[in-house]
Amino acid sequence: MNNLPLSRRSVLAGGAAVGAGVAAGALGAPLPALAVPKARPGRISYPFLLGIASGDPSPDGVVLWTRLAVDPLAEDGFGGMTAAKYDVEFQVGLDEQFRTLARRGTKHARRDEGYAIHVELTGLEPGREYFYRFRIDEHVSPVGRTLTAPAAGAAVSALRTGIVSCAQYEHGYFTAYRRLAEDTPDLVLHLGDYIYEYRAGAYVASGGNPRDHAGPETTTLAGYRQRHAQYKADTDLQAAHAVAPWVVVLDDHEVDNNWAGDVPEAPGNAGVTAAQFRARRTAAFQAYYENMPLRRAQVAKGAQMKLYRRLGWGSLANFHMLDTRQFRDDQANGDGTKPPTAESMDPRRSIMGLEQERWLYDGLGRSQATWDVLGQQVFFALSDFSPGAAEVYNMDSWDGYQPNRDRVMNAFQTRGVANPVVLTGDIHSHWANDLKADFRDPSSRTVGVELVTTSITSGGNGSDRPSFGPTVRAENPHVKFDSNRRGYVLATYTPTELRADFRSLAQVRTPGAPVYTQASFAVEAGNPGLHTA
Repeated sequence: MNNLPLSRRSVLAGGAAVGAGVAAGALGAPLPALAVPKARPGRISYPFLLGIASGDPSPDGVVLWTRLAVDPLAEDGFGGMTAAKYDVEFQVGLDEQFRTLARRGTKHARRDEGYAIHVELTGLEPGREYFYRFRIDEHVSPVGRTLTAPAAGAAVSALRTGIVSCAQYEHGYFTAYRRLAEDTPDLVLHLGDYIYEYRAGAYVASGGNPRDHAGPETTTLAGYRQRHAQYKADTDLQAAHAVAPWVVVLDDHEVDNNWAGDVPEAPGNAGVTAAQFRARRTAAFQAYYENMPLRRAQVAKGAQMKLYRRLGWGSLANFHMLDTRQFRDDQANGDGTKPPTAESMDPRRSIMGLEQERWLYDGLGRSQATWDVLGQQVFFALSDFSPGAAEVYNMDSWDGYQPNRDRVMNAFQTRGVANPVVLTGDIHSHWANDLKADFRDPSSRTVGVELVTTSITSGGNGSDRPSFGPTVRAENPHVKFDSNRRGYVLATYTPTELRADFRSLAQVRTPGAPVYTQASFAVEAGNPGLHTA
């Protein structure tokens, strides 16, 4: 397997003394390059078929990840690995050739952890680029590029982020991930639906599915491990992981469609009890942690997993990553697209849970960054699907929890958040929305903006037809753009401006489609609102 050819970018602003690391080897020491011993009979075959990744950068470190597999689709979920544990070497270099090493060490890949490796590095320099790789016996992994965050409060000239969501393996090829890698972002935010739980053929895109899931619908740990491995084995996805650190949060399909707290999609369906659903959630969460570059703080504890967390990028941005699935009240009105009722408008209901709400409002109040970015899952702005006086909303989105949205919007204003940005996935289409103090009054103050990324593949090729026709669009004047093509969003933050490029592909049914910028918007710091760029 060839190493991914990576384009180096300028070292980011910032610098500080280096502390103690997690492994032997001082920063900058001229250690020898990674030796590749001769193959020995009886050893395993190439085990890095699931690629490598990094994530959750801090000013002094980052998480490195890999998971061993020689047979990714093995039904037992262990990827063809047989021993109790394997010793895996990791190296972190200052250059792609690893002429100078910053860190090196060994970690155990254990069977009870799905043969996943998480290296939680500390003691690195803030705001700089690193390269990393793994080795076991004679086998060397691809090379990954990663970044540490700038020091807290440090001036940063620019940050380029990729925003992605919703990759249904069966609905198309992951070309959008490859194109994102070619755009060389500094950070990738994945907002959910990294995998889909369905058995082959249960969820069919328009025109049919060009490829199939392996295994049944995921309900067990072995099944979730197998499904994650099938996705991770895709080389386009591997390219996107290898180019930059990722920050991930899950939505519903990593567990079960439209689940809410302890409630599955169809309570009581086929005799599924609350206890059985919690067991499914426990399996899904363990597999999710095993397959993502997450810190120890995110290790699943049974059916609980703390995914909401905050990451800073110098003085430029704070990323408040939210979990709108695990702690929400069940969808109102039986879910679906419905008129509002007393239930959906009940101020006691929350999509975040009260503890997470308090955490968010406290963080917004303490933030000193230019941009406060909420990375979350479901459509945030009001979205009225009915023309005329009648109102119809999606109960699975923030429209089904309007008082909770009002509390967040109020916090933007009372906590002095000058430049709030909400990032969203879930709905398989691009959107650019102004966030209004009163969505029902177009002349009311614009408080912030929402950028919604389309899917990587979910829904198939899509089309140029917008989601809202002219009549319904008139009901939602805060919507500035929408498109049903597949792709991702590139968002570039500077101290004076946010630029959002909506990147789209014409089709995903065959590999290799080119990417193009379908629309671009800018937001001036201190002057919330979308302007055509």
